[in-house]
Amino acid sequence: MAREKSNPLFASPGGRAYSRSSAEAVVSREPLASRLRPRTLDEFIGQEHIVGPGRLLRRAIQKDQLSSIILSGPPGTGKTTLARIIANSTRSAFIALNAVLSGVGELREAIDKARQHHELYSLKTILFVDEVHRWNKSQQDALLPWVENGTVVLIGATTENPFFEVNRALVSRSRVFLLKPLEESDLLAVARFALSNTERGYGAYSVDFEPGALEHLIRSADGDARSLLNALELAVETSVDAWPPESGANILVDMGTAEESIQRRVVLYDKDGDYHYDTISAFIKSLRGSDPDAALYWLARMVYAGEDPAFIFRRMLISAAEDVGLADPAAIQVVYSCAQAFDRIGLPEGQYHLSLAALYLATCPKSNSLMGYFDAKNAVEQEAAEVPNHLKDANRDAQGFGHGEGYKYPHAYRDHWTAQQYLPDTLKNRIFYFPGSLGLEGLRREDILQRREVQLSLSEDEGDGTGQKSPKGGFVWSREGERRKTWRTRAEGGASARLKAARLFLFDHLDLSPSASLLILDPRKGFYALEALRRLSEGSVFAFLENDEALEQFSRLSGDLPELSRPMTASPALAAAGWPQNAFGHENFDQIVLCETIGSHYAGLDYWAYAEEAIACGVKGGKALCVFDMLGQASSGLANMLKINNGADRDAAFIKELEAFENQRGGGPSLDRQTILGIADSERRLRKALGGIPDSELSWHEEIVHYRRDASRQEIEAWLDPEGDYTKDLIDALGGKAIDTLHRLLNEHEGNLLWPLYLRLGRVDPKR
Repeated sequence: MAREKSNPLFASPGGRAYSRSSAEAVVSREPLASRLRPRTLDEFIGQEHIVGPGRLLRRAIQKDQLSSIILSGPPGTGKTTLARIIANSTRSAFIALNAVLSGVGELREAIDKARQHHELYSLKTILFVDEVHRWNKSQQDALLPWVENGTVVLIGATTENPFFEVNRALVSRSRVFLLKPLEESDLLAVARFALSNTERGYGAYSVDFEPGALEHLIRSADGDARSLLNALELAVETSVDAWPPESGANILVDMGTAEESIQRRVVLYDKDGDYHYDTISAFIKSLRGSDPDAALYWLARMVYAGEDPAFIFRRMLISAAEDVGLADPAAIQVVYSCAQAFDRIGLPEGQYHLSLAALYLATCPKSNSLMGYFDAKNAVEQEAAEVPNHLKDANRDAQGFGHGEGYKYPHAYRDHWTAQQYLPDTLKNRIFYFPGSLGLEGLRREDILQRREVQLSLSEDEGDGTGQKSPKGGFVWSREGERRKTWRTRAEGGASARLKAARLFLFDHLDLSPSASLLILDPRKGFYALEALRRLSEGSVFAFLENDEALEQFSRLSGDLPELSRPMTASPALAAAGWPQNAFGHENFDQIVLCETIGSHYAGLDYWAYAEEAIACGVKGGKALCVFDMLGQASSGLANMLKINNGADRDAAFIKELEAFENQRGGGPSLDRQTILGIADSERRLRKALGGIPDSELSWHEEIVHYRRDASRQEIEAWLDPEGDYTKDLIDALGGKAIDTLHRLLNEHEGNLLWPLYLRLGRVDPKR
């Protein structure tokens, strides 16, 4: 009889591999979770996204063509089991180490064996390192050259985020697979396997459960198969007087036994790892998002897992300033008082004070206007500015240098305020603080804005101390990092709400299966392509972006996805003639989507050359083709907005005249004549590109959606600027009184408005 292959992963403490008979002899003494550990991929349950039929890892294991991989995921999700399956199926030498128990010495010994395997037997070696994140940097560095030169193929297993806890060089040379907690359906399959398997499980007995008992074990396992099997073993074997019973015995597991078998749900939490940071992040985001239910859940999860209450209070004190701020300045006092009370009382009663602070923050109004401080800090770092003369200290140098001359003492004026310049000359008109509209800050907002308007309109005659008159419409707005808008009218004008509404319309009307292959032309640096990634959970996204800057930004946004899930991207620099074949290597797309064809496009791009090729690719390949646009002409019209906000027949005749004028002009005040001509030209180019498609195959769907936006007084003044194209055109068409009437109507509707957004989707569906 041929000897079985020896594998170090299954070696006995003395180093001798178990024979089949000796393994059977010890089965009864092994824990159930160990006995039932899958031995083949067919027995492996769950993680279909990486080991399901046709998936890359499954193919690599079956063909024994594995390259270095890192398996990352919570306990009990199958990382070590996959390694054992690889050990059973590979023709390579297999060496296993545990980073908790092994150091550099053991690693060197393993590397020496791997070199011998290669030199003497021409065998490659697979090195499995469990808990690889437990090795420090120098230990991981010691492994790197042997992975790099191919001496070993690494399988690393870790419960931490490998992108933070594993040497970056190792990660870059490995394929990372993220294992997820098992679904309840997967855990049910594990339980059924344990109860039906006669060789390794409880198939020799008739095991029944009280209604809800097995479900309780599954829910309480929290996605951990090992936790479920340990609890199942305890529940089954303590439900009889003596173990093992006679073959065929009836065993009933009641609810009480099930609850005792898994008394606590295992909360995944590591104070130094991802769970710690992910949970506190979820807690703070729940507070910021004003969700008291989620805030209490994440708070309870942290307390249950033993998190330091001082750490939780520290983060809530930060949130009270960062996320609540001036909307409710009392928030920081409430949280601080709760923290002091907790210090006196401690646990368990201190949980009331933790809950009080969390609920207060979750339910009070929010404002992040304090972020303006960081804009001011950036201005300090970037610009050297002198203190204006009238603000300098008059006590020391007033006589010699005139310091303090021209300063207006606010208390000498009505309401203890008067307009004067307080910023340095080089920063005059700079805005750092954007008042919110909620809570106490909202009550003060109007006064703040009105005073600012006066402040920003100061002239030399009014003694502003600058020696210059304010430029016309001089509003220069600061930025809050990369995501802050430059102009307040854009930030408060609902740009974000508008784009979200448009994207939702587009993808709700696209007929996409989760596994589809989609080519998308995206003019917004991946804004639409990112939603495609979310919708196509098992599909492929190929995104064409308009320049390399957009390509770089989109790569950053999608860079945290597993390598095999990331979209394929191209820009003009990467897409040669004959694209998309040359850019992506094929034209096998299920659907092609062109977004905002009649919008503005990057000036250095011949957009229509690529759009026409994409349309031609869809037509000749018989693929579904969609063209999506936000119709700026109709969406920008003030008449369309007034019709839904005016709410009365008053001025209906004027609004009808205004609508006719804007329709004839081609748009509202945000569109100048040049932009309107550009839109018309884009519309002609689109019709030309679609000209080869029969009308029977081309259908158009138009829809009006509404979103909320703020119309500030400054924005209204900008719309009706006497020097603007819109105002001049309106006066030519309807006369000067039309401006006065429109001014009155817009001022009546200043503030939060319901705004119409006109959307259009053209579809060519060869299956139709």
